[in-house]
Amino acid sequence: MTADGVIEGRADTYGHCDPRFSRVREVFEAHFTGGEELGAAFAVFLDGEPVVDLWGGVADRHSGRPWERDTPVLAYSCTKAVTATVALLLAERGLLDIAAPVADVWPEFARHGKERVTVEHLLTHQAGLPVIEEQVPVEEFGDQAAIADRLAGQAPIWEPGTAHGYHALTYGFLVGEVVRRVSGGSVGELVAAEISGPLDLDLQVGAGDDVIERAARLSARERAKPSAPAGAADQAGQVTGTARAAEDGRAGNGAAGGPATVSTVAELPGHGPGDPVYEMARASLDRNSLMNRALGNPPIHRLSGGANNPVVLRAGWPAMGAVTSARGLAGFYRDLVAGRIVGPETLRDATRRRVHGPDRVMFIDSSFGLGYMRPAMTFLTPAGGAETAFGHTGLGGSLGLGDAEHGLGMAYTMNRMAGAVSGSLRAYRLAEAVYESLPQGRPTR
Repeated sequence: MTADGVIEGRADTYGHCDPRFSRVREVFEAHFTGGEELGAAFAVFLDGEPVVDLWGGVADRHSGRPWERDTPVLAYSCTKAVTATVALLLAERGLLDIAAPVADVWPEFARHGKERVTVEHLLTHQAGLPVIEEQVPVEEFGDQAAIADRLAGQAPIWEPGTAHGYHALTYGFLVGEVVRRVSGGSVGELVAAEISGPLDLDLQVGAGDDVIERAARLSARERAKPSAPAGAADQAGQVTGTARAAEDGRAGNGAAGGPATVSTVAELPGHGPGDPVYEMARASLDRNSLMNRALGNPPIHRLSGGANNPVVLRAGWPAMGAVTSARGLAGFYRDLVAGRIVGPETLRDATRRRVHGPDRVMFIDSSFGLGYMRPAMTFLTPAGGAETAFGHTGLGGSLGLGDAEHGLGMAYTMNRMAGAVSGSLRAYRLAEAVYESLPQGRPTR
């Protein structure tokens, strides 16, 4: 316990780990004993069987409420992969044409040069709409259609289809409105009816009061710098720190680094102007940068408790609103790679890289299939999954990952938000231990 009465992370960890994956338990426990965790969970399925189901620490650093096996937590952008899957499900049923213009199902969208923007452009972050130009009032947080209408009235920042840039929050409002137009339901409603309910997964996009009551509370390790909206500096720190660690060859050895977020130009990482890591960190200092504008609106920091506020947890934003346990998110990937949500051919096509290279918003390299991240600086993946893994990371360090070739579904959730290189690499180290523990000579699919 700290001087101000806050309970710090406990070293006690619980759960099941197949003896073949004992290295995973060692890594998971080391994060606690090394002071990197508050509360966390990690789950892995191999060929449909649970081989890792670990949890530990506290769900609420102020009350000391323990993290339980089924503790859910906001998983931020891990949601995007779930939302993409809903769109793919509708496409399989003939209700949505991924290659067709968005305006075919959302006529009001065809304004200001967006007539030819396709659903694929939305899913691959090529639409040129990473920012909501006018600040979204708090009263509108629960009205996804109203927020989508704001985007329909905007002009793209770049010519759609000519570049890609991370649509951190707008991705969900755009894809979510397409889903609503063709199905009549929200992403959250379809996840409950078509995925989580039938498959018995503790995963919801938009949480009810019962889920909110048992959810872990997110805790910032470091405060975001005042020059940027809350969350933006942490996102920059997480990604730039992790990217630099990977570039320096430190990703796999657990090396701890200092804070990756910065407050002055003199502290910027990277090799100077023109270096992607440097440029991303510099953008985090500029309140008006495209990156900060993309990450800071709707302005969650205006709510008491930020992302812990029930308004956010209930809203079910399709870019960041998943409240899930690690086992629930890992189970989603287990069922996805097994063909129980969409067909194998649909998934194979959806995970094909559509875009790869410098990201117009984040500067460093990113890579996307249809809504799924593919290995790149924004989705660090161990060598064993460098060509086969897909999924999505979430702000603060969470991870959902599938690998059909290796029969893997895994997820890491936590409540201590990463603000330094060491924290940013927690999920990577765990995934690395999983790939290294795969049985030798095991046939791939």
